[in-house]
Amino acid sequence: MGADLMTWQITWQIALAAAAIGYLLGSIPFGLILTRAAGLGDVRSIGSGNIGATNVLRTGNKKLAAATLLLDALKASAAAWIVSYFFGPEAAAIAGFFAFIGHLFPVWIGFKGGKGVATYIGTLLGVAPLMVLAFAAVWLGVAFVTRYSSLSALVAMLVIPVALWILGAEKVAAIMAIMTVISYWKHKANISRLLSGTESKIGAKG
Repeated sequence: MGADLMTWQITWQIALAAAAIGYLLGSIPFGLILTRAAGLGDVRSIGSGNIGATNVLRTGNKKLAAATLLLDALKASAAAWIVSYFFGPEAAAIAGFFAFIGHLFPVWIGFKGGKGVATYIGTLLGVAPLMVLAFAAVWLGVAFVTRYSSLSALVAMLVIPVALWILGAEKVAAIMAIMTVISYWKHKANISRLLSGTESKIGAKG
């Protein structure tokens, strides 16, 4: 199994092309584009200052936040699907990973992006679509019990690589595990608030 993890059936040129396609698609700042188009200004000037759907929701526009969530997910899925069509599933996993990196560190806006949950889900949709259902089930279960959106996502992102590994998808599991670690780092403020009991719960006012 370990040997399989280290053996990739693609050339470095294909891997590089997959990474470039993924990064460029992932770095499209849909949250910023949509809020500006709607006349709501720069979403980076409010809340957490990032470009993700959660911060877009702080504008008060739920439809815009939902559109941001969908587009941030689909840009990673699109990267994986496009690359898979031309170069195969291994390259698709690389494209999804770099779409995730592009969302977190978009070149167009000074490498300051979102926290990556939507693009994490989008990558799953592109390379292991059934795992999206597992992610949703874990998220909903944790949210129902704790009412913490951030904790729900963090637990789901921890479960997914383990599930993929158990199912024998070692390469995808390894990539998703790296994405989980990076997303945990991006969520360090949420983790701190969770530990101190000051994290906002779903539906909380103010």
